[in-house]
Amino acid sequence: MAEQVPLRVGLIGAGGIAAAHLDAWQALGADCVISSRSRPDALATRFGVAIAEDADALIDRVDVVAILAPTPTHLDLALRAIARGRHVVCEKPLATSAATARTIADAAADAGVRLFPAHVVRYFAAYRRIQEQVDAGTIGALRSLRLSRAGAGPTTAWFYDEGAGGGLIRDLLIHDIDQALWLAGPVASVVARQDPPSVDGRLSAPVTASVELRHGTGVTTRIDGGWLGEGAPFRTTIEATGSAGVLAHDSAAAEAPARADASGADGADAGYLPPQTEDHPYRAQIADFAEAIRTGRPSRVTPADGIAAVAVVDAAYASIAAGGAAVPVPA
Repeated sequence: MAEQVPLRVGLIGAGGIAAAHLDAWQALGADCVISSRSRPDALATRFGVAIAEDADALIDRVDVVAILAPTPTHLDLALRAIARGRHVVCEKPLATSAATARTIADAAADAGVRLFPAHVVRYFAAYRRIQEQVDAGTIGALRSLRLSRAGAGPTTAWFYDEGAGGGLIRDLLIHDIDQALWLAGPVASVVARQDPPSVDGRLSAPVTASVELRHGTGVTTRIDGGWLGEGAPFRTTIEATGSAGVLAHDSAAAEAPARADASGADGADAGYLPPQTEDHPYRAQIADFAEAIRTGRPSRVTPADGIAAVAVVDAAYASIAAGGAAVPVPA
């Protein structure tokens, strides 16, 4: 049998999440190169990878482009990579709006390349076990979900600028929105609130938000989260209630996480990013994507999943603008 040729992978962006992606690709034996507007020498040295001159030079030398740059750049970078026949892994959220996310997905489909929205929580073992048990009917018919996600906020300013593609719901709570869609199916309407409200699209920390979803199946979901004060521990919870029982997970009650591979080389934003755990969710995610590329099979997260999550985010911000009124999510 011929030896399998390693994938050539280019990572655009050198923020906190880049280390987790590099670790995961290198665990598969991929040949990696990185590019960033600020020359990422420390990250390149840490992982022993080359630095491309710019995004276009990177795209020219790889098979797969991983977009880890701020959300407002996703559309342009994805379309440039797709136009050159590259598969794309894109950090969540896929885009700043559902319409823009759909543009990316349509371009990938038309070009015959793969698009993988990086919703990593689907690869955390505890969440995967709950999904499997819900699907198996272990707790009977699913009736409600309750999720939470909070910790120290990010240190980079654009995250707090809703107009520039940031924002608490769009960037953090989208993890739990994706979980709700995975477990309970399409969302019919959304009610959302944020405290304190943004001023001219800008957030001040600490900030909290709640998002209530009504699914087409009649299931209800409540999501709470926040970017809290400096040093606040990162914690997530999930509770799925069915007609015959309850499934729950609390990260604070689980074993201590392993080394925070999701943090940057200097540990920046380590409290904001979902920490690496013993089950290596980031490696599991990238392994799934790589196998999907190799075999042509679907991955656990599809382009449609990425679009659906952003559509719920769009509705959440519309609800906040409408004073907490229920906003429908287009089918």
